Amino acid sequence: MNDSFPEEVALRTETDIVVVRKSVREAAIRLGFGITDVTRIITAASELARNVFLYAGSGVVRCRVVSRSDQVGLELIVEDHGPGIADIDRAMQPGYTTGNGLGLGLPGAKRLMDEMEIESEAGKGTKITVKKWRKGT
Repeated sequence: MNDSFPEEVALRTETDIVVVRKSVREAAIRLGFGITDVTRIITAASELARNVFLYAGSGVVRCRVVSRSDQVGLELIVEDHGPGIADIDRAMQPGYTTGNGLGLGLPGAKRLMDEMEIESEAGKGTKITVKKWRKGT
């Protein structure tokens, strides 16, 4: 597959979140995801990108096609070099927030996607990888 969408979007301003949403939307549509899954993927990407902007100040979102057996999917890697997440288990609880939000970003993104992995180290940053697999062949 020849992917013409940006593979990487730098997050430095709030406007970059819109660029992430647009890039992810184009990628998901190009891969043949249905409208419901496209919306889920965009929402998860937006939540994760907003977290980077709010808590780390800057970072990057990488988008790529992945496959396993007879399935194709979309993988998003959201990475920053911010303060890190002190307690990942606590951060994954709906309603928990260290800011002024509703505390739905991380647990919400996990519910919207099929897979989520979080790596974080205090003072060094966070890397969140999410995947959505396309249903059917």
